[in-house]
Amino acid sequence: MGSAPRMCFECLERRIESDFSGRLTFVHGLSESPLPFGSKALVQVSYPYTYVSNSRQQFVMNYIPYRKDDCLARYIDEYCALEDGDSSAGENTNLSRIKQDQAEVSVGISCDKTSTLDTASTECRHFSNGARTALLGCETCKISSRFSCSRSITSLAPTAQIGYASYELFEELASRFSSGSTEDQLLHSISFLIEGKSAGRDGINFLSLVGMPSFTEDGFPGCVRHPNVGPILGMLKLPTQISLVLPKTPYTLENIMHYSPGAIKSDWHIQHLIYQLLSGLSYMHGLGIAHGNLRPSNIMLTETFWCWLQIGEKQLLNSKVNPSNNFHNPSTGGFCSECCSSHALYADLNLSDSENWQSSFYSWWRGELSNFEYLLMLNRLAGRRWGDHTFYAVMPWVIDFSVNPDENSISGWRDLSKSKWRLAKGDEQLDFTYSTSEIPHHVSDECLSELAVCSYKARRLPLSVLRTAVRSVYEPNEYPSNMQRLYQWTPDECIPEFYCDPHIFYSLHSGMPDLAVPSWAGSPEEFIKLHRDALESNHVSRQIHHWIDITFGYKLSGEAAVAAKNVMLPAATSTMPRSTGRCQLFNQPHPPRQIAKKNSGRIKVNDVDGKPLLTESNELDKLEEATSFCEKSWHLSPKYNVYTGDWLKDESQEKELLRDTSVNASSREPDSSMNYDWISTIDSSYLLQNIEVDDDSMGYQDLLLWRQTSSSKVFSISSADDIFAVGCILAELQLGKPLFGLNSLASYLESGVLPNSMQELPNHIKIVVEACIQKEWSRRPSAKCLLESPYFTKSVQSSYLFLAPFHLLAKDESRLQYAATFAKRGALKTMGAIGAEICAPYCLPLIVSSASDSETEWAYVLLTELLKCLKLEAVMKLVVPSVERILQATGYSHLKVSLLQGSFMQEIWDRIGKQAYFETMHPLIISNLCIAPHMSSAAASVLLIGSSEEHGVPITVHQTILPLMLSFGKGLCNDGVDVLIRIGGLFGENFVMKQILPLLHSVIHSGICVSDVNKPEPIQSWGSLALIDCLTALDGLIPLMTTETIIKELIEDRTCPYVKILMLKDMGFRVLQCAAKSLIRVCLQIGPDLSALHVLPKLNELFDELAFSQKKNTCSVNLVGNMGVSRMKVGEEDCIGSRMELVLLLYPQFASLLGIEKLRQYCPTWLLLEQFLLRHHNWKWEYAGDSIQSGPDNIRGRRPSHNKGTTSESRPSKLLFNGVGWSRPQSQGKKVAKNLLPSKNKFEYNQNPVERHVAISSSGMQEPWYWFPSPAASWNGLDFSGRAGGSKDELPWKIRASIIQSVRAHHGALRSFAVCQDECTIFTAGVGPGFKGNIQKWDLSRIDCVSSYNGHDEVVNDIFVMASTGRVASCDGTVHIWNGQTGKQISVFSESSSTSTRFVERDEDNMLHFNPLTSGMLSTPFHGNLYSAMDYLEFNDRLVVGTGNGSLRFIDVNQGQKLHLWKSESADSGFPSLISSICSSSCVKVHAEETISSPSWIAAATSTGCCRLFDMRSGKIISSWQGHDGYVTKLAVAADHQLVSSSLDKTLRIWDLRRNGTAEHTVFRGYSDGVTGFSVWGQNVISISRNKIGVSSLQGSTDEEGKHRTTPQHLYTADGESKNVSVLSAIGILPFSRLFLVGTEDGHLKICC
Repeated sequence: MGSAPRMCFECLERRIESDFSGRLTFVHGLSESPLPFGSKALVQVSYPYTYVSNSRQQFVMNYIPYRKDDCLARYIDEYCALEDGDSSAGENTNLSRIKQDQAEVSVGISCDKTSTLDTASTECRHFSNGARTALLGCETCKISSRFSCSRSITSLAPTAQIGYASYELFEELASRFSSGSTEDQLLHSISFLIEGKSAGRDGINFLSLVGMPSFTEDGFPGCVRHPNVGPILGMLKLPTQISLVLPKTPYTLENIMHYSPGAIKSDWHIQHLIYQLLSGLSYMHGLGIAHGNLRPSNIMLTETFWCWLQIGEKQLLNSKVNPSNNFHNPSTGGFCSECCSSHALYADLNLSDSENWQSSFYSWWRGELSNFEYLLMLNRLAGRRWGDHTFYAVMPWVIDFSVNPDENSISGWRDLSKSKWRLAKGDEQLDFTYSTSEIPHHVSDECLSELAVCSYKARRLPLSVLRTAVRSVYEPNEYPSNMQRLYQWTPDECIPEFYCDPHIFYSLHSGMPDLAVPSWAGSPEEFIKLHRDALESNHVSRQIHHWIDITFGYKLSGEAAVAAKNVMLPAATSTMPRSTGRCQLFNQPHPPRQIAKKNSGRIKVNDVDGKPLLTESNELDKLEEATSFCEKSWHLSPKYNVYTGDWLKDESQEKELLRDTSVNASSREPDSSMNYDWISTIDSSYLLQNIEVDDDSMGYQDLLLWRQTSSSKVFSISSADDIFAVGCILAELQLGKPLFGLNSLASYLESGVLPNSMQELPNHIKIVVEACIQKEWSRRPSAKCLLESPYFTKSVQSSYLFLAPFHLLAKDESRLQYAATFAKRGALKTMGAIGAEICAPYCLPLIVSSASDSETEWAYVLLTELLKCLKLEAVMKLVVPSVERILQATGYSHLKVSLLQGSFMQEIWDRIGKQAYFETMHPLIISNLCIAPHMSSAAASVLLIGSSEEHGVPITVHQTILPLMLSFGKGLCNDGVDVLIRIGGLFGENFVMKQILPLLHSVIHSGICVSDVNKPEPIQSWGSLALIDCLTALDGLIPLMTTETIIKELIEDRTCPYVKILMLKDMGFRVLQCAAKSLIRVCLQIGPDLSALHVLPKLNELFDELAFSQKKNTCSVNLVGNMGVSRMKVGEEDCIGSRMELVLLLYPQFASLLGIEKLRQYCPTWLLLEQFLLRHHNWKWEYAGDSIQSGPDNIRGRRPSHNKGTTSESRPSKLLFNGVGWSRPQSQGKKVAKNLLPSKNKFEYNQNPVERHVAISSSGMQEPWYWFPSPAASWNGLDFSGRAGGSKDELPWKIRASIIQSVRAHHGALRSFAVCQDECTIFTAGVGPGFKGNIQKWDLSRIDCVSSYNGHDEVVNDIFVMASTGRVASCDGTVHIWNGQTGKQISVFSESSSTSTRFVERDEDNMLHFNPLTSGMLSTPFHGNLYSAMDYLEFNDRLVVGTGNGSLRFIDVNQGQKLHLWKSESADSGFPSLISSICSSSCVKVHAEETISSPSWIAAATSTGCCRLFDMRSGKIISSWQGHDGYVTKLAVAADHQLVSSSLDKTLRIWDLRRNGTAEHTVFRGYSDGVTGFSVWGQNVISISRNKIGVSSLQGSTDEEGKHRTTPQHLYTADGESKNVSVLSAIGILPFSRLFLVGTEDGHLKICC
């Protein structure tokens, strides 16, 4: 056999069906050609009636030729012979025999056995007599220059199962791979080494492969796969072929470069990828094997972005006699069967596999290559694939099928200057879509979708594919029946089959007729010919370049795309890897094709160096255009290798490539005396010694020194070619384009001139690339030399050692155990934050999916280690989304319970801060209370109770109490109601009375309103369940209240909830029963006398109604029905069955409590009621001595734990007492142990509530948060029946513009706020005595100024609290950094020419003072060198400050030094304007797509109204525009794409930066004065203008005139009687307390809601 069996895909499918008995599913063929020919296919194990796309269930089947004399064929024959000779063993097809027979010598291990294949019958010798012998090759093969072919094959494919091709063998190897058992034992061996246990040699061998203790250039063949060499799962023998079975990877490096370059986000991502490549190459080169075809398309990437070098026929069939790369031209039909129709279909095509795109272009341009062939070539360049329905080859529709196309008529031709989408949708609809979409776009889908492709090919595809891709229910009549209908049905483009394959018209399915051809075509064959002629017509040739521009060219981006109405909807995130997408091939207009003219003007072409020359001068412009186009599109023919393909100019070069010099090979002969004593000492300590933290010492000089002193060079020309490819790939990853094209590589090899793009590389990368692409191959460094170069940081090297075993083909459980074991012993901590961040994305998916108890233990260990080791940005980007997924999981999860009840949440809180915690973690904790009771809900309740005191009253009310009440009636479990009760116990009676009871009354009112038989059933159900939850909560809160409070709030109140519920005739029986029992509990609490006085009079109406009822109230409806049996139990055995049974619940209990005589005295209808009880329930009063003996415990309730005192073992508070839950200082723990009472209460819990009340009142101290009002007043319209567990954005903040507290903070104007994360402490900056700046620190819980800072000479204009360190930065023209706790000044920064930074140690001058100061105002003019504005960059803990001359200065706070200065051009030619406000794109923030958003731009505004956008990385001005007509008072970011600005020009503006910043924006008018400031919360902007506030929406709603207006209003006092008249000077938000702060010109601090 002379060449690889490339077949058409139909024949390939038939071959696979025949070889595997029709039990393998052929997914689609894989081709490197523009045509559907190839030797590879994607297959999967058959599943009945399904079409599985899971990559772990799909495999690549690669057919390579079987040559009997080749070593690979003999290698497989040997094992098949063993299989034939001992078929009963059953284990001959796996590599356990290979490992025993062939690889006794593993890496670093000597052995005295001799392989059974080391015989005279093979031309390749193994090790003889136990000695290590370097082999220079064999007569027929060139697989390795050092070892025998059989050993080399074993080393490349140690995981392969070998045998005769059969479905059973394929299923076995597929099962082993999918289950993770292929290399599971090896990973266990490594884990044992880390734990210090005895392990086999395989683990040690593997560690030496990946550079432990270092990489070696003298490798040995073994039975352990290198983790960066692609696994071969099977080698299956067929009569004329060998079938290699490979796992399918979701991506190649080429995919990522083309479709999602943002997925490789940073320098260390690139380093990590190149390090993997070099590690794999180092192993192969050590074995004397070169890859030979290293390029991005042959670098496979797994789901986790782990790199595999593709191994195939290039490496395994390196025959000297029949080179494997001499393939048959696929355009001739390949090796298809004689009956194959593909020969005729593609016989006239003139395509080749040449990578020289330029030659194909010139051939098309001259008319030598057809339109069809050229478009197929472009499809291949764009990565579009035959057979892959998700990314199919695309062709244009050229006619609309209404008439027979005629070049002499314009009728029936499609307009190729417009996309099919545009033709189908119309310009008006596309313009509307573009102008109204949040992300402007015209086209929302691919130009050729999977749905369209499968619909086009519906008559030939299996029904399982149609059910998956088109519609789950197969309806043949829904598919278009003729070509014209098909054209009109879809906005998608065409597929190649409609121009070449008439079979697509013929249906294989019963019920689906053949696709009808137009009337002007007699048959599908005739239609194909006419349709193809139309594509090749002059009419189409004149326009086809427009279609190319739209589909592959410059009209895919920029202004050209907008003009062509061809703007695509971008991917959800640019950082997510993708294997498909729109690929823009050209950046300039595509030249039109030259059309041959009649009589004269025919182009005459002579080829000179492959370029056309035209003889007529009037065609020179067109030639120049085409030549220029080719030169600018050089990147379409990238070059990565020198000594392959076209570059083998002569036979001598080829011979040089095919051999290694014997001198070099012999000089690398392995030394059998090498010392391997280190093997016996491997344990976790030894491994940690090889993991180093990055010391940040690597620099340009280190690389220069390495380049000059490195002596380790490559030993063969083929290995040097691999290193050349690595340099090209590294450069392309940095540049975003190839380093070499066809011409630039030729120029470099001839003259040594490097491409101009080399100058665009960073200096340190340029050194590495230049070393790799040395013109003289022998001077290139070896892979080992590169791996040890200072280019790779210690973090990358250490993370590789951690991750290499992790990526063995093992079970997830084993990988998790390995990672947790290594991390627990300090691996992540040792490698540092960057190394841990590299490792985290690989580990976190296993943590989230952990299920068993053992997996949970390992997952918890690994998660806590990652949390400790990662930086804040990485925690937000990686850890937080993973924890969210764990908490969102439904049902029981051991890991979820561990996270909730341990100290983990406290660690999360400490790492990410309060704001991020409440946005991410807190809602999910509450959501775990809206499920069936289990350990998760109990742990969540403990966590909420334990953290409530630390949160404070406002946050607890808005973030815990209110969400819990919104969950009433919606599945809230018992533990959820218990949280409400315990928090009430923590904060005391006043809190219960002021905060909880008003909200409960609101829920009860809503529940009563909807519990009507006329309401829909779901609403009725919610009302009944909500009422039961409310009554249960009241039962638990009653013991916390004094008798006076109970009577005032629950009985004497005009809406007594118990009586009101009992009086409802249509209320469900279960609700009535709960209300009756709850009322009895209240009466037991207040005693018989007060019950008789206050309760019985309210029940007279109920008793009268029941007494005079003639029969049971059968019309009552049990609204709850059978819903939620376990949730609704109120004593199932005694649940009432009619309304009359309320008599049995109430009357006997009151008789026991009050005595029968007193009850009869207060109940006029006592006789009728007692007669009813005697007649129906045989009850009559008998005196028993005392009344009710045991108080509330005698009444059976819904939650017994609330009625049995604080000793109940089932209470979450019991867990809290035992130290489970939120960590707190010991002093707070003592307070909690006092039965969850308020912190000031020093009495025992069993003390009388009245005594407690007197004790608290007599203390004379105001409680913390005494001023905080109940939110009930602002929630009158709240929809309690909405869904449970909503986010903060689903609880709208109803701003009442009410001042709830006011205090004089400064003697002069209050200029700025800084709110700490706890929202309890704030800093105010204002005018102090002597017109100096003064900063006050406030404790909001008591509205108390606790300290002040007086280090400023001028009025402070900006202040920030740096949450990571607790420091405060304040600016008055200079920047002061000081300790927020002690007040000690740390440093001062200024732009003065003398001393720019001074460190101050004067404790007595800068300590915090506790006396109020006199007022003043700023009177000095603002100098150009003074700082005028400031912003805090939280993601890197730096400050950016604006100056009076329009520049931006960066300050490193931690290092105490000024950094770079960005100078911006003045907006006009006059004096520069000062920077009036600064903001950055975002702080560390997690998005739905689970990516991080670090600031990518900085916005600055000036006093003249100009706004500028700077690129955060380069400092370049992205855009600059005149934003306002006056002084810009503030800039802020509302979202990553929205910028909000305010100005003294009386406007507030919102800029959508996705529309190039200035094109369109929203202007809010309506202010009578300048807007002096604003704050953003959610979708609202709260602004201040003179003495009024305005509320605007970011969604930009308009008034009746279509304009955006804000209506400012005054702030009023809480009683609504007086309004604020002071001029407002500052505003701040307390987002989680639902409060905002305003400062006034007269120095007041006002707290508003």
